[in-house]
Amino acid sequence: MSASATAITRNSNTNFYYSFSLLPKQKREAIHAVYAFCRYTDDIVDEGPDGERKVFLLRRWRLELGKALGGTSTFPLLNQLSTTARRFNIPVQHFYDLIRGMEMDLIKRRYQTFDELKEYCYLVASSVGLMCREIFGYKNETTRDYAINLGIALQLTNILRDVKDDAKRGRIYIPLEDMERFGYTEDDLLNCRYTPSFVNLMRFECARASSYFDMAREALRDEDKYYFFAARIMWSIYAHTLNRIERKHFNVFERRISISKFLKLLIAFRYWLSHRLKYS
Repeated sequence: MSASATAITRNSNTNFYYSFSLLPKQKREAIHAVYAFCRYTDDIVDEGPDGERKVFLLRRWRLELGKALGGTSTFPLLNQLSTTARRFNIPVQHFYDLIRGMEMDLIKRRYQTFDELKEYCYLVASSVGLMCREIFGYKNETTRDYAINLGIALQLTNILRDVKDDAKRGRIYIPLEDMERFGYTEDDLLNCRYTPSFVNLMRFECARASSYFDMAREALRDEDKYYFFAARIMWSIYAHTLNRIERKHFNVFERRISISKFLKLLIAFRYWLSHRLKYS
């Protein structure tokens, strides 16, 4: 494994890095390859204003992924990913699902219903969880439900945390049917108006995200917690973030809500120590 995938993960200051840095070396390198692929794919969509060029680059990226899986790509990162997929028997559909989810960001700026948003969350987040599931290993098929529900919970938390940043890009991920229900308009959101209607809307959306955290936790059997301790760190970091949004009375417009590096490290160390004490 070249240093590039690891460097991409470390330099991104991502929750991925804090959650998975304590894995055994082979699994850690595999996770870094997965994350680097996700990061690079996401960067194609988010960087630069030229939408047509983004479409072109994403299509080329998909073609190169196919070449890498066949052993003919000139992209080292995709070749690393292909090696990882073979080693851990990761279904390649998960990689294509992620790209399809990123494509949605190029063509879709509004979601009418939660079912539409849920599909997006599955493609851009649950797909990643399903990749990681194969790297972790497992005993029970219920870990699939864990990966899917946790992915949706994480993505919903990201959406709620980043409402202001997404509005600046003209994107609204909160379902329009929910906004209408609580009397909060697109114009209100695009202009970052913090109102009682917004508070009620966000309370509803946070409760929904919390329910997916709960469904994920309930799907993880005790005998699989050994394999999924890194994912449980991710669960805890994002659950803390969601709780902080709630404690700030859902005012995500005032400043970006996050938790400190120290707290992330503390959460990671706590789960790692509990893991070592229980299974050593």
